[in-house]
Amino acid sequence: MSGTTRRRISPAAALGAAAALALTGCTSGSSSSEGQAGFITGKGGIATAKPDTRTAAPDITGTSLQGAPLKLSDYRGTVVVLNIWGSWCGPCRAEGKNLQEVSAKYKNKGVQFLGINTRDVAPDNAVRFEEQTGITYPSIYDPDGTQILRFPKGSLNPQSIPTTVVVDREGRLAARAMRALSSEDLEKMIAPVLAEQK
Repeated sequence: MSGTTRRRISPAAALGAAAALALTGCTSGSSSSEGQAGFITGKGGIATAKPDTRTAAPDITGTSLQGAPLKLSDYRGTVVVLNIWGSWCGPCRAEGKNLQEVSAKYKNKGVQFLGINTRDVAPDNAVRFEEQTGITYPSIYDPDGTQILRFPKGSLNPQSIPTTVVVDREGRLAARAMRALSSEDLEKMIAPVLAEQK
């Protein structure tokens, strides 16, 4: 094929392809050992990092499923629980009510839940999923995984769907689980980060 007839791949298509490769979902875990220096993986596959070894979270931005602007940095000073999910994902459906339950429990305790919805070609199915599950916290609509790819490699970055990441008050990646979570496991991820000195 000559240079004049070779097709160019748009940046959006390249990002979409990269997202498809990076997030091999819908899975309940990952065997990858990649991670930021100083993090440990405990029982149940929950990885944590001590404060002095944490990597800054990217400033995830976008619009909600309802079209409102959302930005991770707007929640600086609170503990943020990021959940990467899709309405098509069985494990995401399994953990949805647990996430909402814990979100409601910690709503007035300095914890903000924020979803990142991915691979839903239109927001309608995702909105329907939230209505059926009773989820009230917002989600950024990220159909091609562009925002997910902003997490630095070698950090507590998402590598499967669902993944839940806890971001500390200073905007650093503190904990990660790459599987569907029970309410109990979710609270185990949040409690130590919430207990840290402000």
